[in-house]
Amino acid sequence: MTETADTAYIAYGKGRIPLRMDPARARWHLITPRSEPPLETPEDEFHLAASKPAGSPPLSKLAGPGDQIVIVTSDGTRPVPNKTLIPWIVKELGAPPENITILLGTGSHRPNTPEEIAAMMGGDVTGRLRIVNHNAFDPNQNCAVGKAHPIGDVALAREYVDANKRIVVGFIEPHFFAGYSGGAKGIVPGIASIDTILNLHSFGIIGHPNSSYGIIDNNPTQEAIRAAVALRPPDFMVNVTLNSEKQITGFYLGHYIEAHLKGCEHVKTAAMAAVPHRFPVVITSNSGFPLDQNLYQSVKALSVAARIVENGGRIFLVSECSDGLPAHGNFGQYFNKGLKSAELLEWIRKQPKPGLDQWQAQTLANVLLKANVSVYSHLSPEQAERCAMTPVSDLQKAVDKHLDGYNGDVCAAVLPDGPLTIPYLAA
Repeated sequence: MTETADTAYIAYGKGRIPLRMDPARARWHLITPRSEPPLETPEDEFHLAASKPAGSPPLSKLAGPGDQIVIVTSDGTRPVPNKTLIPWIVKELGAPPENITILLGTGSHRPNTPEEIAAMMGGDVTGRLRIVNHNAFDPNQNCAVGKAHPIGDVALAREYVDANKRIVVGFIEPHFFAGYSGGAKGIVPGIASIDTILNLHSFGIIGHPNSSYGIIDNNPTQEAIRAAVALRPPDFMVNVTLNSEKQITGFYLGHYIEAHLKGCEHVKTAAMAAVPHRFPVVITSNSGFPLDQNLYQSVKALSVAARIVENGGRIFLVSECSDGLPAHGNFGQYFNKGLKSAELLEWIRKQPKPGLDQWQAQTLANVLLKANVSVYSHLSPEQAERCAMTPVSDLQKAVDKHLDGYNGDVCAAVLPDGPLTIPYLAA
């Protein structure tokens, strides 16, 4: 939905910061998701959805008394409401706590700390259930399950493969490679081995024009994910949709493809916004905590803004980045090479195989080829400049000063919730 207002409140960390939109400086376009109220009785609606899932038996019928159950859910970089969902799932299952393992789908990210797990899950869950971080880098913790085109050998977490019953939990939003998050993506790359993750994120797959927001059909990233997960599919899926306040607006339970598609249709109507033209100035967040913990994750916000910015325009990224670039992983190392964006892309393309975090560096380089980027964050000036961005210490002053150069004759777009809204050019 596109609206106008005098002040935009831009998601930043666990709060919001105001941005005055002076009509004398620009013609403003505020781009936000369609406002959705939270479910009034979410627990009741969850249990109803669990009893009538799409394409599978009820959740309460899933497991027998002796079954070992693994519940895969996202790590601390995703706002999945685990604190409420996990207890509801366990209640439906009716299984003893010792038969249940929670497996955190870290993908290639660092493991969650005990403090982060406690914040994600709550004391009741952490005190009763076994919770394990996936480790993509340890071959002993992953096992081969077959081959899938075009990524080749697929290996998944042994905890998942060895379980009698498998459940995947997640939330659905537009995703810059897979079309939408949730569904099969909770398994691959969530609990895949690092080699599987790297092959999924190859230069060609990620660089394909259909590997983009809101596209499911003929999306090579989504197709590769589904082919890999089909080798060891989950028995049940619990996905939710969320509003900008991270409140639950819908449940999509059952078969991991059928139920997921229903959720994607809902998200498409709520989160895709048509705009009339490109903008020389775009201001975007990364939808606040937990998604804006580092610059690696915040590339998503930049890729959204790049969809509607003019060539040579300016993007202002508003992202706390409390975890830095981050220090773990290889994302920052790509920008230590001192290469210009086009040179970096060519270097990545020529590598014999994908490298860790290459896909995010590839995406950022493509954005930087199109637009200039200023960043308001906790990054040091040196970190921002290393990634070819201009550090900003006062967002309002920086935006006002930039707009003053247009003498009031400019259109500016603001995405206060970043990738929770995916703008597209109206036909």
